[in-house]
Amino acid sequence: MAVKHIPTEEVHKGYKGGTTRCGFDTNDHIGHWKSTTEKITCNKNGCKN
Repeated sequence: MAVKHIPTEEVHKGYKGGTTRCGFDTNDHIGHWKSTTEKITCNKNGCKN
């Protein structure tokens, strides 16, 4: 599953209401995140691998 950070338009591995694979907590400012089927764009360790 993928989750998109709306302000930066960056797509991470993870899900809304949890933690991304690179460590962002999607519960922090939960309105800034949305579930998506878009391609992962984050290049940080965890998301890109």
